[in-house]
Amino acid sequence: MTQARLRRLSLDGYLEGVLAGHRVTLARAITLIESDLPRDTDLAARLLDAILPHAGRSHRVGITGVPGVGKSTFIDTLGMHLVRDRGESLAVLSVDPSSPISGGSILGDKTRMERLAIEERAFIRPSPARGHLGGVARRTRETMLLCEAAGYRNIFVETVGVGQSETAVRSMTDFFLLLMLAGAGDELQGMKRGIIEMLDGMAINKADGDNKRAAERARVEFASALHLFPAPADGWTPRVLTCSALTGDGIAEVWETVLEHRRQMESSGHFAQRRSRQALEWMHELVALGLEDAFRRDAAIAARWPELQAAVREGRATPFAASRELLALFRARGD
Repeated sequence: MTQARLRRLSLDGYLEGVLAGHRVTLARAITLIESDLPRDTDLAARLLDAILPHAGRSHRVGITGVPGVGKSTFIDTLGMHLVRDRGESLAVLSVDPSSPISGGSILGDKTRMERLAIEERAFIRPSPARGHLGGVARRTRETMLLCEAAGYRNIFVETVGVGQSETAVRSMTDFFLLLMLAGAGDELQGMKRGIIEMLDGMAINKADGDNKRAAERARVEFASALHLFPAPADGWTPRVLTCSALTGDGIAEVWETVLEHRRQMESSGHFAQRRSRQALEWMHELVALGLEDAFRRDAAIAARWPELQAAVREGRATPFAASRELLALFRARGD
C-alpha cells in the first residue's frame, strides 16, 4: 500500500466524501473515529461536529439474540427485504467479541451476510468490541452518525450476544429486537429482567418446516409472559412474531412492526424524548471515557500502576487501598 493511500484526509476531504455517500471515504472516516491515536482525536471530533446536522434521520434498530438463533442470517434476510423489495439503503454495524487474551477479533460477519455484502445499497461494518461493555463497540454511536450522514436511512446494530451487559444497545437505537428460538424451554425466565423490560419486539426465528408449529406455540407463550411485566411508559406493547430467515416468511411483518412502532412513538412525542435521553447518556459515557483515558495517560499513574497491580495480585495491598492511592495521585496532579 502506498504512503499516499495511508495518509489521512483533511476535514473537508472526509466531510465531502461522507456526505456524497462515498463508501471508501466512509470506511476511512469510521477508522479515524475508532482510532486510539491522540493525533486523530481532534480531527475526529471536528468531523463529528460537522456531520451532526446531516445525521439522525434513520431507523435505528438494535438486534440481539440467544446463542444459535441465527442473528447474522436474520439480518441478511431482513436487509435484503429492505434493499431489494423496498429499494432502501441499510448500514449494518456488527460487533465481534474481542479475545480477552490476545485482544483479537474474527470480524466474520461479512462472510455470514453473503447476499447483503454485495448489495450496492448496503454497507456492513464489523468492529471489535475491544473489551467495551454493552455488547457494542466503543464508537458505535459515532459510526452510526457517519452512516446516517452518508445517506443510509436504516441502521442495524447487531450486538455480541444477549446478557446483562447487552442492554447498552437500547440506549442508542429506536427499536430493540430480541431474537428467540422455539423449544428453548425456560429461556425467558432465565434471561435478565432488564432485557425483557426494554425490548420493543421479539421474533421467534427458524419458524419453518417441522419447527413451524413449535414456533407458533412459543410465540403465544412468550406473548403471555410479556404481559406479566409492567406496561411500558411509552404506551407501546411489545410484539411477538414468528419468522424464518431461511424462507423469508414473516420477515416483512417484522419490519412493519418496526415502522408501526416509529409511527406511534412519533405521534405520542416519545420518539423525540427517547432520542434526547440517548444524547444525554452518550454525553455521560463520553465524559467517563475521557476521564478514563486521561487517568491512564497520566505520568504519575503510569509510574505507580505496575507496582500497585503487583501488590494487589500478591496480596500485599487491597484493591480498595490501591484504587484510593491511584485516585489520590490523579487528583493531586490536577490541583
